[in-house]
Amino acid sequence: MSIAMPSASFTIACVDVKFDNITAVIFDKDGTLENSGAYWRLVGSERARLIDAQIPGVGEPLMMAFGIIDNVLDPQGLMAVGSRKENEIAAAAYIAETGRSWYESIKIAKSVFSEVAESKYLTKTAKLAPLYDDVQETLESFVNKGLKIGIVSADSTKEVKNFVSNHQLQDYIQLCLGSNPEMSKPDPRLFRQACEALKVSPEQTLMVGDTQVDMAMAKTAKAAGTIGILRHQIRLDLADVKIDTLRKIQAL
Repeated sequence: MSIAMPSASFTIACVDVKFDNITAVIFDKDGTLENSGAYWRLVGSERARLIDAQIPGVGEPLMMAFGIIDNVLDPQGLMAVGSRKENEIAAAAYIAETGRSWYESIKIAKSVFSEVAESKYLTKTAKLAPLYDDVQETLESFVNKGLKIGIVSADSTKEVKNFVSNHQLQDYIQLCLGSNPEMSKPDPRLFRQACEALKVSPEQTLMVGDTQVDMAMAKTAKAAGTIGILRHQIRLDLADVKIDTLRKIQAL
């Protein structure tokens, strides 16, 4: 399928690196735009608690598998970067270790995950998962320049759209794309699908994210470049440039 190329392109300056001929920027959501670590820690803890209530002894190792250690969420762990399906499979594997069939293990995991997702006590709100303070001004400056903006997340497309709605970012975000049962990060098809929807080429699109899977996805998809946002003390070896605030990304 041919891609209709927009006429406007820009140089993006970031610290001492410049990316030329850029038409779009794709952002990760959790940990990049949204400070959602506390929310996901609550979700993971509740999933583990409910499974442990049915299968005593599974809760603690499940918390570690999810990446929740000493009540802190690992920003590179399963809960932070994995899709819901990947988390369900991990939970089912721990359940299966107790001698239950794989069918029963998956059934228990799916049931618990659905119960937590439907809980009125764990609804994600702008207060529980706020925007980082550098997000809105950055998005506004990009859109005013004429750049196209999209979000590609390990979360579902529905939840990405909810995020945009909750934070009233409709004027800035032109594409919301999440993981699905067939594709999740770091599958490069997600990035390419986002570019196709925005009618831009990967070679003219930057990726901004806070994890290695964001960088790997974009690099495999032949993105113009990768910018790592260091919201936490983690390594982002695959990033072309690393920053501690989105304010350091400037469209020239």
